[in-house]
Amino acid sequence: MKKAGSTTLYRVYRPQSFKEVHGQPQVTDTLEKAIKHKKVAHAYLFSGSRGTGKTSVARILAKELGVSSKDLYEIDAASNRGIDDIRSLREGVYVMPFESPYKFYIIDEAHMLTKDAWNAFLKTLEEPPAHAIFVLATTERDKVPETIQSRCEIYSFKQPTREMLAEVVADVAKKEGFSLERSAAELVALLAEGSFRDALSILQKVLAVSDNKKVEIAEVEAVSGAPRGELVRALLEGIAKKSPSTALGVIQQAVSENMDARTLAKLLIHRMRVVLLMRYAPELAESFSKELSETDLVLAKSLVKERGVNSDTLRALLEAYSQMAYAAVPHLPLELAVIEICEDG
Repeated sequence: MKKAGSTTLYRVYRPQSFKEVHGQPQVTDTLEKAIKHKKVAHAYLFSGSRGTGKTSVARILAKELGVSSKDLYEIDAASNRGIDDIRSLREGVYVMPFESPYKFYIIDEAHMLTKDAWNAFLKTLEEPPAHAIFVLATTERDKVPETIQSRCEIYSFKQPTREMLAEVVADVAKKEGFSLERSAAELVALLAEGSFRDALSILQKVLAVSDNKKVEIAEVEAVSGAPRGELVRALLEGIAKKSPSTALGVIQQAVSENMDARTLAKLLIHRMRVVLLMRYAPELAESFSKELSETDLVLAKSLVKERGVNSDTLRALLEAYSQMAYAAVPHLPLELAVIEICEDG
């Protein structure tokens, strides 16, 4: 069994085969078939948000094609973005591989290359040597020139669902000898914002400070700086019952305790969504029992009929959340949303 020790969890549990890759069948299935039918391209563009497995899949592709470490080159375009770096690559690419059928180049953060670097690289992509394969990985596909994109096979990596992230987190914790409370795994997944890497990074911090082998949600809150469950519940109740003094008081308490206001808003939106769906689709209540703690579930059920539980409330909270990222006072959009929600009716 793999154990992290002093190595990061993400590196230890990085997938080693296409079958171990989570949530990207549209990529892995196609690549497996391409290898099987010997239809491998010379250039690929892997696009998707951070932590979704682009580099891991590129390494697996190299491995499946029999590329050894001596013929695998990983280039970080964020720090090797100039024309001289690409000229060096172009000169080296025509040299035959040391001991593999291919020389395999992974260019991470490819969108960071300069215009001159792209122009120099384009000549290599137009007439690549038969032994060269390139994988360009990027979080911003729109910044990759069309002339480059047109010469690549393009694969889009999807963000994993929160449920998928929670399962991965719980599974890794188990392999490390810990049991993870379901609501704790859900909170890690929520905070990770669609990134396997971030989810396992948060988990690593939690496991490092855990006093026993059973991790509860309070430990995740303490390590991540996420607002405590009772604060989120109090804020949810204040908004649902349209009590501005209660809701604004909770926000002020969270700010005074240096809790991240945007994370508070995100957790609030998650809970309000659950209450709203319970109101209009009560048959879904059972499915939410898996992702909420018992206390959160009891509160959600008790708030279903309150005046503040409606689509306008959730829409106002979503708008506030999007504004908080660049607001001069980070928690102000949330305070304004609370006032508007409570004023209306």
